[in-house]
Amino acid sequence: MGKFAFAVHGGAGVILKENMTPERESRVRAGLKAALETGRKILSKGGSSLDAVTEAIVILEDLPEFNAGRGSVFNHFGKHEMDAALMSGQDLSTGAVASVTGVRNPVRLARAVMEKTPHVLLTSEGAEALALALGLPFEPAEYFYTEHRYKQLQQALERNQTQLDHADDHGVGKKFGTVGAVALDEAGNLAAGVSTGGMTNKKYGRIGDSPIVGAGLYADNRTCAVSATGEGEFFIRRVACHDISARMEYLDENLAQAAQTVIMQRLGDLGGSGGIIAVDAAGHLAMPYNTPGMYRGFLDDTGEAVVRIWAY
Repeated sequence: MGKFAFAVHGGAGVILKENMTPERESRVRAGLKAALETGRKILSKGGSSLDAVTEAIVILEDLPEFNAGRGSVFNHFGKHEMDAALMSGQDLSTGAVASVTGVRNPVRLARAVMEKTPHVLLTSEGAEALALALGLPFEPAEYFYTEHRYKQLQQALERNQTQLDHADDHGVGKKFGTVGAVALDEAGNLAAGVSTGGMTNKKYGRIGDSPIVGAGLYADNRTCAVSATGEGEFFIRRVACHDISARMEYLDENLAQAAQTVIMQRLGDLGGSGGIIAVDAAGHLAMPYNTPGMYRGFLDDTGEAVVRIWAY
């Protein structure tokens, strides 16, 4: 059996230390650490990378600090429309859902699409019907409501702007709270996952990069597993996560080189903001971002959880 590796993210953007209260920073760090510990427990017992990614994302979806599941942002009509996806590097199997409402853990529904259907992506009522048929938990609208997200919607409506979540009290900022995870298990299999509530004040039915294979996530045992957070339209246009894998496969770049080029040059050249977490088949990690900060964490060589927001 080989080594295992694991990383998670909770969003990237204009995350400034001076605008972060100690209480919020503590909650964010605790949430990321809990997700890392969940992944570590699974992987250290020989569990699969897909299980580790799924269960870690469930932890983050249940926390109101992140823009996924319970803490999802509001669309223009004050509703929650959530996206999620999972991908296995072993056989490239993928499950994704988009614009779902009321599903407690969209990532579990994405897993069901992967394992219970012949499809890759289901949307809105079709995806929700599958969740009902399988007995997956639903929650009322009140469960997803948070005062912080509601205030963000009011700010965005007043400015007639689409807001990329996690805006602070200093105005509309480009911040992203999408959550995700990547893993390499002891069997040598890679997996990636992502979950999001999208953009505050987004148009009804808007779908970002998160459930799009190659844009918001990608996993291939021959190269790497990648999970993204940022301005989804740009990640879609660059097919950013697959681009990292392709550069490794076709240009023989290592993970660090490929990830740095895609995020800092190819994405940045279009004016796109965000970051990724990635792990390759040897267990090397990369977490580049072109924004002031990114909520992220990883297991170090001793298996200890390390959480960072800025350079520390």
